[in-house]
Amino acid sequence: MEFSGASIGVVGALKAFPLRTAARRVTQGGGRLHRGLPRGTSIGVFCRSLLYRLDRATIEDRVDRARASVTRLQSEGGLMRQMGLLNQAAPGVMARQALLDQSGLTPHSLDLLALFDAFEHDAEPFSFRDLILARKYAGLEKSGASWHDIARSLHGAGPVGSLTALTLQTSGDRIIAQDPYSRAELDGQRLLPLEDRPDAAEDYYVHAETAEEAGLFVEAAVLYGHCAAVDASDATAPFNQGNCLREAGDLQGAQIAYATSLKRDPAFVESWFNCGDVLRRLGRRAAARAHLQRAIALDPLYADAIYNLAALDYDMGHYDPAVTGWRRYLELDDSSDWARRARAGVTLVGQITRSQAR
Repeated sequence: MEFSGASIGVVGALKAFPLRTAARRVTQGGGRLHRGLPRGTSIGVFCRSLLYRLDRATIEDRVDRARASVTRLQSEGGLMRQMGLLNQAAPGVMARQALLDQSGLTPHSLDLLALFDAFEHDAEPFSFRDLILARKYAGLEKSGASWHDIARSLHGAGPVGSLTALTLQTSGDRIIAQDPYSRAELDGQRLLPLEDRPDAAEDYYVHAETAEEAGLFVEAAVLYGHCAAVDASDATAPFNQGNCLREAGDLQGAQIAYATSLKRDPAFVESWFNCGDVLRRLGRRAAARAHLQRAIALDPLYADAIYNLAALDYDMGHYDPAVTGWRRYLELDDSSDWARRARAGVTLVGQITRSQAR
């Protein structure tokens, strides 16, 4: 179980065990595991629970944004195999392109189905069983099913490898599995699974995200606070609580929440940045400056932090550092509205300096 140097962000609720249990295992392997995909995340894990909470378009949007910000994506099953909690599938020998060529699946569907554990392998090389499954899924898509319908339905039927012996077909908005002896919906209807017992923190977290998305920031802050209390190792819950309290105008409460987040994870870059913003708004400029400097030390390419530190230096009368910061910002972004403001700031400092020299 080797995670040395990895920063693993989890999107959704893990099905097999609570997040804090997974976090301990990853920490033992030399890495970090946390909710969400903050800056510095190297691996993004998308959990199967998202299939039952979010529609297809929302998941696709989140996956697209994740691909643009993290090094690679991994399925929940892939993470469990890396932890040694699932048996390794039979070795694969088939490249992704070969699977696409021989199955008829689109690249879009293949990648999303693999991300949500619709195959024995969540990445190439794939196995012959994966090819059989891909052909079945391609047939379902031709009959009108989406990758989301398929992925959501199949996990109630047992190991995905067992589906290779079944005939799969669509019936309205359902997917039907047929063997020589019976037909059933491919969602576990002929099984008697144990009732899911979600971790309390995960249950609160789902409700908190829903409230935040609806703009109910006070209610969301309370729910994130429950998450933070249930799991004392979770740095993301108090960070989100701080964001909601800041939106609700409770800057003192937000600062306390961010401080809790940073105590739990001193490498949480966005928490340093957001806490710096709150401290600035509270008039605590020196503390705000120190927080922004810490964010930049952790992530030297964090353009927003560089700009805000330069602006804060300007407000404090530290003109030379302000110019240095804005010029550094322009090395990272030379075309946005903020770049134009940075240039204007450099020009304004030049005018002030010349005026003072007269």
